Amino acid sequence: MKKRIYWQNRIENAWEMSSVLWLSGVRKTGKTLLSKSIGDIEYFDCELPRTRRLLSDHESFLTKLKGKRVVLDEIHRIKDPSAVLREAALKHPGVKILATGPSTLTASPGFRKELTGRMEEIWLTPVMSAGLTDFGNTSVEHRLQAGGLPPFFLNEQTSEREYQEWLDSYWAKDVQDEFKLAKRWSFQQFLELLFENSGKVFEATRYAGPCDISRPTVASYLQVMENTFVAHVIRPFHTGRPAEILSAPRVYAFDTGFVCYFRGLQDLACDNLANLWEHFILNEIQSRMQTRDVLYWRDKHGYQVDFVLVDRGGAAPTAVQCSWAAEDVDIRSLKYFRRQYPGGENWVIARDVTKPFEITEKGMVFRFMGLQDLASVLEERNLALTA
Repeated sequence: MKKRIYWQNRIENAWEMSSVLWLSGVRKTGKTLLSKSIGDIEYFDCELPRTRRLLSDHESFLTKLKGKRVVLDEIHRIKDPSAVLREAALKHPGVKILATGPSTLTASPGFRKELTGRMEEIWLTPVMSAGLTDFGNTSVEHRLQAGGLPPFFLNEQTSEREYQEWLDSYWAKDVQDEFKLAKRWSFQQFLELLFENSGKVFEATRYAGPCDISRPTVASYLQVMENTFVAHVIRPFHTGRPAEILSAPRVYAFDTGFVCYFRGLQDLACDNLANLWEHFILNEIQSRMQTRDVLYWRDKHGYQVDFVLVDRGGAAPTAVQCSWAAEDVDIRSLKYFRRQYPGGENWVIARDVTKPFEITEKGMVFRFMGLQDLASVLEERNLALTA
C-alpha cells in the first residue's frame, strides 16, 4: 500500500482541530486506501448491511468506540449520515472520526447546516506534486498524460475500457443517484465536449446543438458537473471596469488524463503540454489551499491572466501565469493587470525553473518559480490565511 504522506499529515493535523473529519473527492481518487493507511484505525464500510445495522443505534455504536480513531467509509450509504456525525461531534469528542463520501453531500444545505463548525473538510484531489514522490514517479509529463487518479497514474497505459468504466460508474452512482437525469447520451456528449475544450472560455450556445439540449439544460448539466467536482468553473475577476470580461467563465476538467483521453492525445506536443500544465497548476492550488475560489482575468483587448487569487482580508489580488517554459512567458498581460490592480504579487509558474528568480520592471516584481517552489509558497500562504 502506497503511503500518501502529505494527505496523512493533513488528516492528522485536521484531527487536532476537530474530532470529525469529512474526506471527499471524485471517484477513484483513493479515499478508501488513504483511510486504511492511517495508523491505529478501526475501519467500517458503510456499503455493507452489517455496518449499517451497527450505525442504526448511533449512541451505542459511538459509546463502544470511545478513545478510538474510526473510518466510516461511504457514509452517505446510511440513512442519516449527518445525524451520526453531529452526535459524534457534540457528545463523543473522544472518538476521532474520518468519514468519506461524495462531494455532493457536503453541498446539501441540510447536511451543511447540521455540521457547520462541527467538522473539518478535506478535499482529496487528483495526484498533486507531493503525490509524485509518494507514488514513486516524479515525471510531470507522465502525470499530465496519465492523469491523477491513482489507478490510472500507476498504470503504464490506461485502456479505453477503464475510462469508460469510470464514466459508467460516475453516471450511475454520482449523477443518477443524486440528480436523476434522463438523457444519458446528451449528458455524456456534453461531458466529452467540455473535456475536449477544457480550459477555454465557456459559451453555452456551443454545446446546446451538438448535445441536443436547450441552453437552460446546458447550465443544469454544468452545475451537476461542478457539484460532483468533475468540472471546475473558474469565474472572471473584475471590478466592473468597462473593458473587463464580467461573466464568461473558463471551465476545466478535473483531471488531465481524461482531457488527453477525450482529445485523443497519444503523444504530448509543446502546445498540449502548456495547456495541461495549466490544469496541473490549478490542481496544485486547489490541493494546497483546499479551495475552489480561484478566478481568472481577461479584458476585451485580449489581455489575460490564467489565475487570480484573492485574499479574504482585502489585500491586492495575486496574479498567476502558467508556462511550460520560462522563455515562452509573455508578461505583458501581468503588467497590464497590475497597472489596474497595483500592489499584489505576480507569479510565473514554469516547468523548467529549478531555481526561483525575479524580474523587476517599472517597480513591478515578477516572481518566476517551478512546481516545488509554488508548493512552498502556497503552504506559506495557507498558513497565513488560517493563522
